[in-house]
Amino acid sequence: MHKAFVTGCAGFIGSSLVDRLLADGVDVGGWDNMSTGQERFLEGAEKSKAFRFVRGDNLDPAPLKKAMAGCDFVFHLAANADVRFGTDHTRRDLEQNTIATYNVLEAMRSCEIRRIAFSSTGSTYGESKVIPTPEDAPFPVQTSLYGASKVAGEGLISAYGEGFGFEGYIFRFVSILGERYTHGHIFDFYKQLTEHPESLRVLGDGSQRKSYLYVQDCIDAILHVTREGTAKKAPHGTQVYNLGTSEFVQVNDSVRHICKTLGLTPELQYTGGDRGWIGDNPFILLDTRKILATGWKPKLTIEQGIVRTLKWLQANQWVYEARH
Repeated sequence: MHKAFVTGCAGFIGSSLVDRLLADGVDVGGWDNMSTGQERFLEGAEKSKAFRFVRGDNLDPAPLKKAMAGCDFVFHLAANADVRFGTDHTRRDLEQNTIATYNVLEAMRSCEIRRIAFSSTGSTYGESKVIPTPEDAPFPVQTSLYGASKVAGEGLISAYGEGFGFEGYIFRFVSILGERYTHGHIFDFYKQLTEHPESLRVLGDGSQRKSYLYVQDCIDAILHVTREGTAKKAPHGTQVYNLGTSEFVQVNDSVRHICKTLGLTPELQYTGGDRGWIGDNPFILLDTRKILATGWKPKLTIEQGIVRTLKWLQANQWVYEARH
């Protein structure tokens, strides 16, 4: 890998990946429509002569191909990741996740780039009956438009692998935590506690069980696998990896970690039920034996990831104004 192209380069995970690639001596072409990306996340990268940023949307094929030209590896991270409000904007996941992925693959084909890493999601498993859930779990009923759009993206990548010899790496994430985090339960809980520290509204009944992964551990895994080139050894040129930890926490545990860090004891107000919204999976725990077998393992526990995320939000409260 000499020159990488990163879609969603100004986002939480994308910008963190850009910094790591540059630190490793890789030239990086960054691409982002800035719908949720933050210019401040690219301040370090912009100082490097090895980084080139182009503002553009994956729904615009011509400029996408032009920006991608000359690269030899694509990290496709750009997506609409708002699972909760998917049913309010039914076309958004289709456009930003599925059609966008098709456009990225077509741009790669035009530019003769054959290697891609794709940020998928544990949501593709729906409400799996197999816990921990392995990569080869039975194909489930989809419970969110987000998950369904990512399944479609995965299918396109594997089909391009068969049809055009692409080397694909599909990473199904649990929720990612860490520095530059701008979306999710810690983001929402901290905002509430800043506005009214005496009370906290919790969607569902707090018993939902979730797994999380620290962002740098996530990037370690992606870079470790893509450098090893495991897809070359696969029968069909595409590999799927679950990314997560071997532990999970209840939402109530997460609330406790947050409140302990902030020194608060708010009254908890539950909305009720065993899930927070349509498509919310009440139990997420991925089987990570496949990625662990490559020699990667996470360095941080879920609690450590939660605390680091919270401390970053405390020091960077500007993200709340930037997101609205």
